[in-house]
Amino acid sequence: MESKNGFLKMSIAEFIPWIQSQRIARTILTIQQHHTWSPSYTHFNGSNHFERQLAMKNHHVRNNGWSDIGQHFTSFPDGTILTGRSLESTPACIFGANRDSICIEHMGNFDKDGDTMTNEHRLAIIQMTAALCDKFRLPVNTFSIIYHHWFELSTGKRNNGTGGNKSCPGTNFFGGNKVQDCMTNFLPLVEQALQSTPIPHQPPGIDKYVAVTADSLNIRTEPRGSASKASDREAAQLGAILRIYEESNGWLKISNSQSHWVYGKYTTDVQRATVNANVLRVRSGPGAEYAIVDNLMKSEEIFISTIKGDWCKISLEEKWLSKNFLDFK
Repeated sequence: MESKNGFLKMSIAEFIPWIQSQRIARTILTIQQHHTWSPSYTHFNGSNHFERQLAMKNHHVRNNGWSDIGQHFTSFPDGTILTGRSLESTPACIFGANRDSICIEHMGNFDKDGDTMTNEHRLAIIQMTAALCDKFRLPVNTFSIIYHHWFELSTGKRNNGTGGNKSCPGTNFFGGNKVQDCMTNFLPLVEQALQSTPIPHQPPGIDKYVAVTADSLNIRTEPRGSASKASDREAAQLGAILRIYEESNGWLKISNSQSHWVYGKYTTDVQRATVNANVLRVRSGPGAEYAIVDNLMKSEEIFISTIKGDWCKISLEEKWLSKNFLDFK
């Protein structure tokens, strides 16, 4: 591994044990797949990984006004992977649909008549996606693994590419960018990389979930404010969903294996729920008279912070949906 400009460069063989060793407070439900389009393969000379990653960060900060590079990881044509923004931070990659996500940008233009993906790049994309599914206990399906193309560009509504969408991650990304292309050409390769081992169930002892309401919430080694901060993980960020395993005097334990605690005063309880309608309209307020701001598909998972009559509010967002089309866990 090599570090430069705040990024860590690693091979896929190094990435797999590295991601397993990371302690991440926020709950992850989706892995986003993107291509950079530009820079493309022509901008890569085999050794300029850090320069290309820094250029992307500078563009995101200066031109887009973001606080950091948008993605958590970038994969390169030689199969190398570079880290990006903190894993505790929500990505800035799919407008309106970044919650609870990990974002991967694959360097290259994978539209038809664009770059021809190298074998090294192809294997790295498959294996890193499988490693992330394994790390976060995600099923291999089109709700856990998502393409940017499936979300309307201007609103963030999921429409599966029916209009107003980018081509990202490319019209020739593993045979195409449609949902069926993903199911036919990409997901079986991810499953194969997992060696047909089923994703384990959530570990026993989970009591509840909470959303972080502070801009940054320190994680401490004991349930008291004077305890030292955990040295092997970053603070949890606003809106992060944390799993809770134990409570003590207002403190919440967020790890099943480590003594890692957050102060409950800066969180709010949320409930995990699954959509049971084919398409569920998300509205700007608790009623059918409010504007539609998003769509959720059957089997998508969300976290609910408020229930008002027959309407439920998604975490800390001002997005509401009908309780009648949710199954609560």
